[in-house]
Amino acid sequence: VCYSFTCTFPHTAKPRARAAPPSGDPLLFEDTSAGVPPMNSQNYYESGYNIGGGAAAGGGQGAGGVNTLFTDPMANAAMMYGSSLANQGKDMVNKEISRFMSVNKLKYFFAVDTKYVMKKLMLLMFPYTHQDWEVRYHRDTPLTPRHDVNAPDLYIPTMAFITYILLAGMALGIQKRFSPEVLGLCASTALVWVVIEVLVMLLSLYLLTVHTDLSTFDLVAYSGYKYVGMIFTVLCGLLFGSDGYYVALAWSSCSLMFFIVRSLKMKILSSLSADSMGAGASAKPRFRLYITVASAAFQPIIIYWLTAHLVR
Repeated sequence: VCYSFTCTFPHTAKPRARAAPPSGDPLLFEDTSAGVPPMNSQNYYESGYNIGGGAAAGGGQGAGGVNTLFTDPMANAAMMYGSSLANQGKDMVNKEISRFMSVNKLKYFFAVDTKYVMKKLMLLMFPYTHQDWEVRYHRDTPLTPRHDVNAPDLYIPTMAFITYILLAGMALGIQKRFSPEVLGLCASTALVWVVIEVLVMLLSLYLLTVHTDLSTFDLVAYSGYKYVGMIFTVLCGLLFGSDGYYVALAWSSCSLMFFIVRSLKMKILSSLSADSMGAGASAKPRFRLYITVASAAFQPIIIYWLTAHLVR
């Protein structure tokens, strides 16, 4: 009987005992509560996968596989064969490159330092005070540019060419005329002019049978020095207008002409005694002088042609 939320039961309920299912009826679910395997502090179950042991076994197997790879005679033979093929390919590449140019001689033209670069730039812009123009030798081998300021190099022409292209792009951008096509045309034109100048110089020396110690790299170096004057001319044109451009053009042209004449004079006219005998010996000094002067006089024309369109 219940009175105002309080219930009184006539007797206390006893817990029911679990009755066994009938023997004839099948079980819907298998009772697995009594068959749980005991827990282990290291592994999840005693009959489960041993993680620590498996990892250790895997590591041992990996290390053993690497050691087996390095101790396998077939693997060592394959590695040696691949290394020999790589060395043969390298030798073939070096041999093909040596057919067109000498790598060791090319390294000579890039053997420069900061002190040499500063002296050479000052010599290119102010050559009038320089007295000794002779290239120095040591045991019939010319000294490297870092030890002789008169030695030609390819570092300054290369860097000056790159700087000229960047400066041309900046000048065209300031004038709202920049485009990749125009910049590529400017770079290719400057490079083609140098190639043409070197080829004409080599052809002239060959046709006039003038024997000198000038190499192709020497001619490329002397022809590439004009980029220094071109950079100076374009900078003055951008800063001071057309008046500054023409003043800088006159100064850089005269300096470069003086530098070319004095440098090539030591190279071309120095071997005069070797050709002093034989027919036509009296005409060869005049031909050498003509080649030197013509090469120097050609520099202002190229400088103006490659820089006039960049300054307005």
